[in-house]
Amino acid sequence: MTLLSSAQAPAVLMAKFVKFGIVGFSGLFVDFGMTYLFKEKFGVQKYLSNAIGLLTAASSNYVLNRVWTFESNNPNVALEYTEFVLISLVGLAINTLILWFLVTKFRMNFYLGKAIAIVVVMIWNFVANLLFTFRVVG
Repeated sequence: MTLLSSAQAPAVLMAKFVKFGIVGFSGLFVDFGMTYLFKEKFGVQKYLSNAIGLLTAASSNYVLNRVWTFESNNPNVALEYTEFVLISLVGLAINTLILWFLVTKFRMNFYLGKAIAIVVVMIWNFVANLLFTFRVVG
């Protein structure tokens, strides 16, 4: 098991990261939209709303990353999706911790703190999914 096959160069890795970023950007709209909907319209507690937004976005991001970013042909979609979601759950914990810290300790605006947490978690999610979920077996 290797991070990249011999045919993959740093440019390929960068292209995957850019695609991952584009998919993540689309997920940002899902994440913020669902967070806003549940927090502001349904009155759900802000950290639970944050979790709903992130997990909804993770599901849409899985499909787009499987098909476009990593071009996975893994027939075990259930296992792959489970790995993706587990990595997203760790990302959720990181996201929530950062968000809590920025909002409570620095009195930062909730949505600005959320945006900062998303950037940090994006790096975690890309590296973890590259190494585990969509790893190149060779």
